[in-house]
Amino acid sequence: MATNRTFTMIKPDAFGAGHSGAILKMMEEAGFKIISLKSTRLTPELAGKFYEVHKERPFYKDLCAYMSSGPIIAAILEKENAVEDFRKLIGATNPAEAAEGTIRKLFAKSIEANAVHGSDSNENAAIEGRFFFNEFEKIR
Repeated sequence: MATNRTFTMIKPDAFGAGHSGAILKMMEEAGFKIISLKSTRLTPELAGKFYEVHKERPFYKDLCAYMSSGPIIAAILEKENAVEDFRKLIGATNPAEAAEGTIRKLFAKSIEANAVHGSDSNENAAIEGRFFFNEFEKIR
């Protein structure tokens, strides 16, 4: 069942390169409403907790180190069919395989430094949103 909200992060590479504004603009132009937004920095421990689902994968430690290497922007977005539509907007994980005009095609440097995170399911969107935002921080 589709929901109206998804979660995203602008990753350290895109934030550090000054692409945050352009990425947020693409989201809004694609019809997403920004419900919650914050700039923050993950510690290695918090990155590990966020990506705990990948704990047994060989890239886990590198992912946690990368995600704690600089500031990020976390956001909850709203739009009909939010998760699926956002996954189309950001493009394939590997920017070389991403469709023209997608966020990752335009702003990603590599598979790891791929500019943005986007929730892969409605359930994960809710979990990931709660990781970064409390109820007070969410617009109803």
